[in-house]
Amino acid sequence: MLLWSLIVIPALAGLFCLLSRSGSLSRFMLPLVSALHFILVVCCWMTYTCPSVPPEWIGLDDAGLLFLSVTSVTFLLTSFYAFGYIRREGRAQTMDMEEGFFFKNSPDAVFVGCLLFFLSTMTLVTVSLHLGLVWVAVEATTLSSTPLIYYHRHHRSLEATWKYLLICSVGIALAMLGNFFVVVAGTGIGEHGVHLSLLSLSEHADKLNPAWLKAAFVLCLVGYGTKIGFSPLHTWMPATYSEAPSMVAALLSGALKACAFLALLRIHQVMTLAGLGATSRSLFMVLGVVSLFTAAVFIVRQTDFKKMLAFSSVEHMGILALGVGVGGTGIFGSMFHMVNHSLTKTLLFLAAGNIVHSYRSRTDLDIRGLIYSLPKTAVLWIIGALAIVGVPPFGTFLSELTILKSMVHAGRFGLAAVYLFLLGVIFAAISASVFPMVFSKRTGDSCSAAASAVTPSEEPLWSVLPLWVMAAAVLVLGFYMPPFLSDIFHGIAVSLGGL
Repeated sequence: MLLWSLIVIPALAGLFCLLSRSGSLSRFMLPLVSALHFILVVCCWMTYTCPSVPPEWIGLDDAGLLFLSVTSVTFLLTSFYAFGYIRREGRAQTMDMEEGFFFKNSPDAVFVGCLLFFLSTMTLVTVSLHLGLVWVAVEATTLSSTPLIYYHRHHRSLEATWKYLLICSVGIALAMLGNFFVVVAGTGIGEHGVHLSLLSLSEHADKLNPAWLKAAFVLCLVGYGTKIGFSPLHTWMPATYSEAPSMVAALLSGALKACAFLALLRIHQVMTLAGLGATSRSLFMVLGVVSLFTAAVFIVRQTDFKKMLAFSSVEHMGILALGVGVGGTGIFGSMFHMVNHSLTKTLLFLAAGNIVHSYRSRTDLDIRGLIYSLPKTAVLWIIGALAIVGVPPFGTFLSELTILKSMVHAGRFGLAAVYLFLLGVIFAAISASVFPMVFSKRTGDSCSAAASAVTPSEEPLWSVLPLWVMAAAVLVLGFYMPPFLSDIFHGIAVSLGGL
């Protein structure tokens, strides 16, 4: 009942918002529902015991609980930011919707409704223990998040929206084909073959046809990898992250990618139980290196700082893939890194939203003297940048170091050298963009007219408080890992053949 509440409550609240004509009421619904969702997740932690026999459809295991928690926390913090952001935009009073679009509702009501549907569908991904239901949930996240990208109703937003919808839908279609291949791999086992539940697949993993199962994993890797943002499947990300509202980009990077990665881990778990883990780990490592290389190439001299954050997401998805691919303690490090990345990237995108609103530009050359005009955001921007490049004492440093140690212990010294080199290039490129934005002196030629009017008083509490919470969390994780987190990372690593 608790798990169904996590899915149904945001969905019903989203439906209420879509049917409502009140933008102000919908804005209040967003933080209230997200807070209730978080409370229910805390209840899940308090009552959780790892099931020896998992349910066939809806349930929680270690991986599901971790990814559910990350989704809930990032959505909760983003919702408080979104509440002020939507009110500041004032779209309900200043803009009319197109004829017949979502029943001519308030744009704010439509936006909040889609956000709540997005939360419901991401929750469904995390609690699904059936590969078919996982696929349905991931596709539902695409459909519920697509209208969010078009929030500003600009032609560039429309282009980014269609690119996101088409590319991700094609990828998900390949993942569906992968599910079909899993069914074929289990043909002839028992009276009716193998169901797509993790329970059934785990019981009969050693009897699955290896060739069909390998083909299924490749299709799922490409399909879900498109949503995750592995290179070269990431082509929708730069435009989407750049044109979407910063809070939407924060959720796409901090929460949605984690959900898509969980979907891929489900099929990887089946591969491991079938004795084919070496194959899936090798493919993870290949995509991890390619993603890191692509990020390093495109981050260098990138002038649009939101696109820079998009390519940074490609980098960190590559790091996650490398951790899982190396195996052993690398899986532990990968799960730890997923938590750090979600918090840090959400922080950075929300800080980017403050910068874009004040300077009316996404070009780093137009942003100068940030420490003087937006001092709180500037400090958070620097903290987020240092954390995302893995500078100690932030949690990202420890998670990246854990993955590096796993490479060394596995004897993959060449991979470790490439890993360190590419991380170094990305560190230099991001630093070269971020630090001048904050500390360079402003001049009349280098700053926009809007920037000259920015004052420190224009940083309302809603625009910085959620960011401080995330910054503090990433910093604390660099010094101390709560035992419950360590235990759940260990449980996930064991289920995937690590440790």
